[in-house]
Amino acid sequence: MMISRRNLLAGAGGVAALSLADLAIAPAFAAQLGAIGIQLYTVRDIFQKDPVGTLEQIARIGYREVEFGGGGYDAMDPTLLRKTMDRLGLKSPSLHIGYDALLGQFDKSVTMAKTLGADTVVLPYMTDAHRTEQGWSAALPNFNRFAKDLKKAGLGFAYHNHDFEFTTKPGGISLYERFLKETDPALVKVELDIYWAAHAGEDAGAWIDRLSKRLYAYHVKDMRADRSMTAVGQGTIDFAGLFKRKGSAGVRHFYVENDQAPAPYIPDITTSFQALRALRF
Repeated sequence: MMISRRNLLAGAGGVAALSLADLAIAPAFAAQLGAIGIQLYTVRDIFQKDPVGTLEQIARIGYREVEFGGGGYDAMDPTLLRKTMDRLGLKSPSLHIGYDALLGQFDKSVTMAKTLGADTVVLPYMTDAHRTEQGWSAALPNFNRFAKDLKKAGLGFAYHNHDFEFTTKPGGISLYERFLKETDPALVKVELDIYWAAHAGEDAGAWIDRLSKRLYAYHVKDMRADRSMTAVGQGTIDFAGLFKRKGSAGVRHFYVENDQAPAPYIPDITTSFQALRALRF
């Protein structure tokens, strides 16, 4: 994740060259993010109405990765979406596919993922029915099965958290601890939503260090002092501090997400992109 001053000046990935004033205070080496991504759930309303136009706006901002999720993408033509991404220079390393779809439409889900160019399927959410000791115990073996079957198909698997996994503790043990203990760490990776971990009162940095090699990607959204969501750089989370931790070394995908981004959405995701592009750590 380290790049040289020369690469910074070259503006790799569309970064503007540093000014002489910046160079005067910049360290000889500084880490910055490479391709910055966005979880399309953030712009679900406009994506559903105009998927091609929305992807065009995202690419113009400077995003180079998209993670499909929400906005009805699973009912769209994945071939058309892929052609649009190819034209715009966008890639989709991963996509969100729901639990029920993986249970009942596994082959279709694999075909969709591969058509979109993804290498990893992320399970994004578990409903209330699964948030009990009995429901969670029934679901976790399927996490392992999904991962094994996806590996056979040439795809990885990861789980994306919210806050309930940390705050729900049947028998005094959190659902997240159960998840980590009862799923195969070699196959079931983690897409850590930093905001939701912090919202649950967890130390995100400590989790990053603990998860380490199990980390696949981050969801990057900021948190105001009142714990509400906001664009990256507009809240209290120290992303530079988190990204420079040793546990973050293997993370290659940083997806902006704001579940509550205000309409018209584009200004909000532009703010997040610019904050991440300017980040040095």
